[in-house]
Amino acid sequence: MEVTPKSRNLIRLQNYVFLILFLSVIGLLAWLSVRYSFETDWTGGGRNTLSVASTKLLDNIEGPVNVLVFATENELTSPRKHIAELLAKYQKHKSDIELEFVNPETDPQRTRNMGIQVDGEVVLEYDGRSEHVKIVSEENLTNALQRLLRSGERNFVFITGHGERSADGSANHDLGEFTKHLQAKGFRVRSVNLAEDKKVPGDIAALVVAGPRADFLDAEVKIIVDFLDAGGNLLWLHEPGPLHGLAPLVKHLGLSFAPGMIVDPTIQSLGVSDPSIALVTAYPEHPITNDFFLRTLYPQVAGILIESVPAWQAKPFVQSAANSWSETGPIKDVITFDEGVDVPGPLPLGVALTRERPAVSGDSDEGKDKANDKEEPSPESSPESSPESEDKKPEQRIVVMGDGDFLSNTFLGNVGNQGFGLNIFNWLSHDDTFISIPAKTAGDAQLELDETGWAVIGVFLLFVLPGALLVTGVTIWWRRRKR
Repeated sequence: MEVTPKSRNLIRLQNYVFLILFLSVIGLLAWLSVRYSFETDWTGGGRNTLSVASTKLLDNIEGPVNVLVFATENELTSPRKHIAELLAKYQKHKSDIELEFVNPETDPQRTRNMGIQVDGEVVLEYDGRSEHVKIVSEENLTNALQRLLRSGERNFVFITGHGERSADGSANHDLGEFTKHLQAKGFRVRSVNLAEDKKVPGDIAALVVAGPRADFLDAEVKIIVDFLDAGGNLLWLHEPGPLHGLAPLVKHLGLSFAPGMIVDPTIQSLGVSDPSIALVTAYPEHPITNDFFLRTLYPQVAGILIESVPAWQAKPFVQSAANSWSETGPIKDVITFDEGVDVPGPLPLGVALTRERPAVSGDSDEGKDKANDKEEPSPESSPESSPESEDKKPEQRIVVMGDGDFLSNTFLGNVGNQGFGLNIFNWLSHDDTFISIPAKTAGDAQLELDETGWAVIGVFLLFVLPGALLVTGVTIWWRRRKR
């Protein structure tokens, strides 16, 4: 091709046009990248993105969610980086999740007010309610959000009229302080006098019998038993001593209470001289005690005996120490275990009973409970429930405790008493039916080979590759030398 001034001008013009078009495309792509985003996770198991269950739950949350992370700023041990990376996945799907870090060392007052117990604890706040997450993972965060969404459904009714602990009282033996924490979690608490109302209110998560000190009427006991036969949930906080007319209820559940009260010699290791206070540091496996590792104290607690439960599945979830026993004599001076008289430990202090919820008949007697004609919404039918829970059958739940003092205004602040009580109420309201999210691991993080494979790699790296490099180098040197 003959190069002329005209051809040079055409080539120069083509170059200018190409440069302009190229810069225009680059600018357009930059604008599109700011306006639109597209991400794809090619890692094994999709470990850098949220699960489908988590994203579906976030779609159901209307309004902002505040996340407070109480973690130190130590670069070596602080969990801030891990928590921030995990929450960033939630923020990508829901932009109005507000994240705030709080240093417990520089803001101790706020840390105490929020009841923070471990470094890296996360507090989720939504619609005036809050949930604490101590072990931060996608599964725990998603389930905490799920509990916040369900909070409006959790209604508990306390029986009154027999000297029970008052749900909103301020006396030492009352439960007013604990009730405040329940309400902060979204629980609704009210009372009922069965002698006056003749029935249990409808649409409740559970009925609560909180340490009566006067006898129940036979008609009142029948209302409670009928309520259980209709599929209702129950929390019974018993105290050592008489049953106050509730013997038919004990028989109905297939339980009994050991005579006397628990004596725990291990409490003396904490400097407490009262042996009638039981200390619990380890718990049997149960949904109530999952991820719970704090000590709890039970003043004057009765041991529970599981006798025959043909219709119920009974499982202890808290029990006394191995060297404890139920003392039938007076608790004074030097106390020793009397063989054949006292009941040796360990003894259950709390028992959880479950069974498939019975169908509610349309025909009922005048005194029969009608509360369950409209059953409380369960997690299995809740719109926030995961698809995995839809096939599960409704479950009736009962908790029987040998003590109610551990939730009283006097003893609520002892280490883990408050958290343990919240776990019990969560379980009774089916808030332990968590979304199951399998742990996401890197499937390509470890190379597994047999001996032949390792031998091939070794020969290649030690002999073949160095030899090939040596031959290539010598060949290049020889050719250049011949030029």
